[in-house]
Amino acid sequence: MSVSALLGIGDGVGQVSKFSFARQETLLKLLILSIAAVLAFSVRLFAVIRFESVIHEFDPYFNYRTTKFLSEKGFYEFLDWFDDTAWYPLGRIIGGTIYPGLMVTSSIIYHVLNFFNLTTDVREVCVFLAPVFSSFTVIVTYHFTKEVYSTGAGLVAAAMISAVPGYISRSVAGSYDNEGIAIFCMLLTYTLWIKSVKTGSIYWSVFCALAYFYMVSSWGGYVFLINLIPLHVLVLMITGRFSHKIYVAYCTVYCLGTLLSMQIPFVGFQPVETSEHMAAFGVFGLCQIYAFVEYLRSKLSSEQFFALVKVFLFVTVGGAATGAFILQFMGKIAPWTGRFYSLLDPSYAKNNIPIIASVSEHQPTAWSSFYFDLQMLVIMFPVGLYYCFSKLTEANIFVIMYGITSIYFAGVMVRLMLVLAPIMCVVGGIGVSSILVIYTRNYVDCQKKEKKSTKKYAESTYPIKYEVACGVLIMMTVFLSMYAMHCVWVTSEAYSSPSIVLGAKGSDGNRIIFDDFREAYRWLAKNTDEDSKVMSWWDYGYQITAMGNRTILVDNNTWNNTHISRVGQAMSSTEEHAYGIMRELDVDYVLVVFGGLVGYSSDDINKFLWMVRIGGNTELGSHIKEEHYYTPTGEFRVDKEGSPTLLNCMMYKMCYYKFGQVYTDGGKPAGYDRVRSVEIGNKDFELSVLEEAYTTEHWIVRIYKVKKPDNRGNPL
Repeated sequence: MSVSALLGIGDGVGQVSKFSFARQETLLKLLILSIAAVLAFSVRLFAVIRFESVIHEFDPYFNYRTTKFLSEKGFYEFLDWFDDTAWYPLGRIIGGTIYPGLMVTSSIIYHVLNFFNLTTDVREVCVFLAPVFSSFTVIVTYHFTKEVYSTGAGLVAAAMISAVPGYISRSVAGSYDNEGIAIFCMLLTYTLWIKSVKTGSIYWSVFCALAYFYMVSSWGGYVFLINLIPLHVLVLMITGRFSHKIYVAYCTVYCLGTLLSMQIPFVGFQPVETSEHMAAFGVFGLCQIYAFVEYLRSKLSSEQFFALVKVFLFVTVGGAATGAFILQFMGKIAPWTGRFYSLLDPSYAKNNIPIIASVSEHQPTAWSSFYFDLQMLVIMFPVGLYYCFSKLTEANIFVIMYGITSIYFAGVMVRLMLVLAPIMCVVGGIGVSSILVIYTRNYVDCQKKEKKSTKKYAESTYPIKYEVACGVLIMMTVFLSMYAMHCVWVTSEAYSSPSIVLGAKGSDGNRIIFDDFREAYRWLAKNTDEDSKVMSWWDYGYQITAMGNRTILVDNNTWNNTHISRVGQAMSSTEEHAYGIMRELDVDYVLVVFGGLVGYSSDDINKFLWMVRIGGNTELGSHIKEEHYYTPTGEFRVDKEGSPTLLNCMMYKMCYYKFGQVYTDGGKPAGYDRVRSVEIGNKDFELSVLEEAYTTEHWIVRIYKVKKPDNRGNPL
């Protein structure tokens, strides 16, 4: 008896071979998509395996805290929640200042699981939500690419997006941020939009509007959608491809989508009041004008039609321009926001709004980042664009526009690499699929003709067709294998390290864990009064509130530049001047992050110049000048050559307090900073208005208590 018979393999193969070709094709597609979906989920679990099931970064801690509140208190209490532990003494209305889609999604999943007695904690749902939705994104990417090009291209695109680093960077397990579900919502909206354009069906248009509503509820990046879709319609008008189908699709999506989006408290009337949404409204008006003109064309003679159209266009365009100008002048149409301006002019934020420029993910993208996050897709993107242009349709025009605009925005802001990654997979998938189809067909044709002939087959016009086909197929196999290895390596090494728990390799190769952040927040929660107010730079606000359960002055919402500026002024000033600000803000403790002992480069000293710029950006901080913190030669130094203003400011003293007595590296003097690679310049000093309350094991987090004044107002 054969091995296949013993294992039952022969019977299985026989059963499959009895399927029709269509069923075998469907089975193969399901198999490929299932593998891609499982890969998308599993490749994002490195952080959980290496560390534990933990929330990453900063914003996700706020999202987790609000999700927990929603799950326990209910939706209406969530909308009415006033958080008095944030932005002290101002507070924050949570329901009216967030996009609730992420929290609502997690809460629904949590309650459904517990309804079926699958007991789990809210935190576990939050940790694994992004990997689950990445699997859904794989399926949506397949359908989107299938709609715009072909089934084969859809399968390749789905496989590519399952592991592309540009998307994984914001969707690993523990990265509980809005983008974790927003990319799924975005691609779902685009898929249904293409379906609506191709069919002209109100049915699909309504579903597209619902998907858009889900996108609006999940992420502020919905503005990209509501500008790209109208731009697509406008280009179709210009190129003469506008039709009744597109008219029905766009009018339905715009009207219903706008009404639904206005139900989100944070969005409110922005879709009809702000400049970012006016393009969609303008194209909607153009659709009505276009339809009316076509109606007149069918009813009038050519001479009457052109005479009437001239008058009609003059009155309409003039009236619209005048109305827009009047509304803008009256303040009924809000101007573009600073973040939107910074997309059009990369230098705008740095020159005018330093709080926006200070965020690392708002910086322009380095060329190397494109290859790091996209690998071979950088090469295959132009190839896919070529095939889209060679087979131009309404759907392909949308893909081309999406690709070109997203490349520009990703170049301006590194965070928007997330928006670029999906379309790179789609267009790259089209390129890879088209090449594989062409050269596989050439290979098979040569094989068939060679079997029929006794001599080696060769075409007179293409003498090495077989060799070229083999070479291209081998090359593509190598490229795809390298892409897979690159994606797994980048995910493992670059995007699977939670900022709350740090890891490094020791000299013996073993992993060293630095758990200083949680250690510090636990100390705050256990050793300070419940009504204590903690001042820190805004990066750590969400974590202090969620894990330390203490009131903070500023956090990652960054909605009040003046309040953040006061914190920057305190950090940048001398102790005496800073003490007045801290008393004004009723501060009990000050928390700073310092990496000089262990070599942690993302500390407050490296962020300090942004505190100076933001602190000096308001009238109260006019005494703070950035040039005062540089040496006469224009250098930012913390050694003895550093600026006296820097060496005596409160941030410097809090980070380097007693550090001058510590030996960090063999052969180096005491007080050697391993991040800046210098010996600090000011070692022997004492604190007058602060006292050290707690320093974590590796000195990464340092907490100081603000001394209370005596009866005469002097610090004790």
